[in-house]
Amino acid sequence: MKSIAVIWSSPNTDGLTASAKEQFIKGIREAGAEVTEIHLNKKHIEHCRACGNGWGTCNKLGSCVIKDDFAEIYKTLSDADGIVWISAVYWSDMTECFKAFFDRLRRCDAARNHLLAEKRCVLAACAGGTGRGTLECLTQLERGLTHMGMRAYDRIPVVRYNRDYILPALFEAGKTYVDRLENGFEMYY
Repeated sequence: MKSIAVIWSSPNTDGLTASAKEQFIKGIREAGAEVTEIHLNKKHIEHCRACGNGWGTCNKLGSCVIKDDFAEIYKTLSDADGIVWISAVYWSDMTECFKAFFDRLRRCDAARNHLLAEKRCVLAACAGGTGRGTLECLTQLERGLTHMGMRAYDRIPVVRYNRDYILPALFEAGKTYVDRLENGFEMYY
């Protein structure tokens, strides 16, 4: 059985981002995979301190000196067969708590550990406003994943306009993702 981590961020637990996350999880479970949901807004995640003249223990040891929920989440992601990244969009970017986690993750993984390299991921950016920032948010997220050697196999913008047809598509995307993790992606990447 495949294990998939769904990591998401939005302070609104019943909004568009939460709905997108729920549909994806339903599809993953329907396909028989195990899901670990990580809601970053409910975790204690501090911002990177850029210690040690900018490259502290993240560069030297692949770990962070800050004692919060980061290490536990990092282990969950490294143990997972696949990762789904979902963020609300603020100012054409990920949420602040998502960025705080992501910055530290990138420092530990890209610089030293490479535990997430080759992980196959799906990305979703959810905007309740105009939706114009979703593509920029997805681009920023994928850029960071590329630094860590991960592979983005789909990038899904979710906005108020497409909600009615994208949410059911996310259910199907969850099922397809599990199938591809088990049977191959048939894509050169």
